Amino acid sequence: MRSRRACLALVVVRSTLLALVQIILTPIFAVAALLSFPFDALTRYRIITLWSRLVIAAAKSICGVRYRVEGLQHLPATPAIIVSKHQSAWETLAFQVIFPPQVWVLKKHLLRIPFFGWGLAMMNPIAIDRGSGMRALRQTREQGSQRLRDGFWIVIFPEGTRVAPGDKAKYQMGGAWLAVETETPLLPVALNSGELWGKRAFLKYPGEITVRIGAPIAPEGLKPGALNRRIEDWIESEMRTIAGTARSG
Repeated sequence: MRSRRACLALVVVRSTLLALVQIILTPIFAVAALLSFPFDALTRYRIITLWSRLVIAAAKSICGVRYRVEGLQHLPATPAIIVSKHQSAWETLAFQVIFPPQVWVLKKHLLRIPFFGWGLAMMNPIAIDRGSGMRALRQTREQGSQRLRDGFWIVIFPEGTRVAPGDKAKYQMGGAWLAVETETPLLPVALNSGELWGKRAFLKYPGEITVRIGAPIAPEGLKPGALNRRIEDWIESEMRTIAGTARSG
């Protein structure tokens, strides 16, 4: 019992230290993001994502949150659309370390978050109102096509929100639809980050997160619905094999 309490107390202390690091770094990089406005998109990206790299490094050194990436050999030479499971805020930071320069399809209201939203806005996201239907799809296609031409990868979380380990939400077709419209391969990703860094959870537990990257899926000859089902089937199948392994890592 004492050992468990001591371990929990250590997790609390370390999580508090990580939170303090984030509190110190975030305003600094929010200002840096605003000052980076005159630069081109890629230069802004490199400046702003230094924040994410520092937080991921701090999470490893302070809280013991490590990770391993499987399937890096599947990364294509040209920009792709990353379609990933979403369990935690961790992957929104770590993907900037793991993958080439990227933009995200995200909810427009996130840009209004003080400091954090400023940095997001300077990274050229595809910020949509999910309730606007076809208008959101047209915006995704137009801006997504431009971002791909500019050399950026696109990150989409098809379930639309973070889901707890073991849970599953409906897979929206936006990523598959964009892939078909732009003739761009989809790159499926499974991960178990929520086992260490839970949704809206203050405590960050030590362990090793697995990020598993699948082979690209070409959209040629497929309709968005069929492509979306292939992505969902692959991700959910891989999730079953890595579930419950992070804290024992």
